[in-house]
Amino acid sequence: MNIITNIFYKKVKKMSSMLRQRVFNLLFLIISILTSAGIMNCHSKHDEKSALLSAIHPWRQDVEINSTYVAQIKAIQHIEIRAFEKGYLQTIYVDEGKTIHKGQRMFQIMPLLMQAEYNKALAEYEAVNIEYLNTQKLFEEKIVSVSEMNLLKARLNKSKAVLNLAKTHLDLTTIKAPFTGIMDRFRVRLGSLIEEGELLTTLSDVSKLWVYFNVSEFDYLNFKTRKQSNKPIQVKLMLANGEEYKHAGVIDTIEADFDNETGTIPFRATFPNPERLLRHGETGNVILKEEIKNALVVPQKATFEVLDKRYVFTVDAKGILKSTEVNILQDVPHLFVLQNGLSEEDVVLLEGHGKVRNGERVRIKLEDKETVLKGLELEAH
Repeated sequence: MNIITNIFYKKVKKMSSMLRQRVFNLLFLIISILTSAGIMNCHSKHDEKSALLSAIHPWRQDVEINSTYVAQIKAIQHIEIRAFEKGYLQTIYVDEGKTIHKGQRMFQIMPLLMQAEYNKALAEYEAVNIEYLNTQKLFEEKIVSVSEMNLLKARLNKSKAVLNLAKTHLDLTTIKAPFTGIMDRFRVRLGSLIEEGELLTTLSDVSKLWVYFNVSEFDYLNFKTRKQSNKPIQVKLMLANGEEYKHAGVIDTIEADFDNETGTIPFRATFPNPERLLRHGETGNVILKEEIKNALVVPQKATFEVLDKRYVFTVDAKGILKSTEVNILQDVPHLFVLQNGLSEEDVVLLEGHGKVRNGERVRIKLEDKETVLKGLELEAH
């Protein structure tokens, strides 16, 4: 360094006085700039470390949770209507998609064979009945024995049973609605040859709907833990067009077993359907609204994630930072509901997580929750 300085001094000494003055002025300017830059850099680092960082205490409030689940809508009764007897489809009394009332005729299968069987059984019954009445008079006059009378009575009972069976088969050619419901499309057409047991249509009772949705094990445990009484839990239904169904439903049953493959358990809610708007097979989303009283919450922006775990920076009385893991019970707009990890007395860093390190000393400014909440709402907009 001294050698360089001596060489520079000898060179300058050989210069004219005017040129020498210019060189010294330039050198002075360069030194001044470098010195100022060093000072500004030191001040910048000092200001960054000494800047006030916002912090807040976790607080308690009542929180409403809306959980959404994909749902399948089922009629409380949905059955297949099948033919009881073989024959030609003679008459269709109803139409597709119409409301059918209990006991109303739906289909008529040509009953010629069944009618003949019934007429034959009726004639035989009437003949045996006449014989029985005549024999009874002879029995009263003690002309006919008791055993002969009993044998004739057995014949009469047998013929009556045959008649009843024929009448049943004849009646089964007229198919009636077992309950009030909406009929689906025809699976056969007029004049078709119908086999015994052939599917004719389906019938759905949609006066009420059963809505099934699968709940995860985590949500199931939270649901059972938070449910305080046997009072039914109401749910809402969001339809496929994005509109909310105007009638509320009630969760009335939970199935017995979890599905090991999906880790879920089916819930069932019952919804009234007085306008017959909902139909069997529709889909939608069940919205389960719950309220957690006096929940401990912290702003979502006060947390950071490392390897699928959530942490916050807590600040002790000396201003030393400590990364603390927290367990999240539920997330709501702008906030996390905490299960454990913090208390109301803790001080949590609200911002600047990327500028600080664990164990570092910082200066903080405690914010009140009203100010923080307003800021979160503004950020959302």
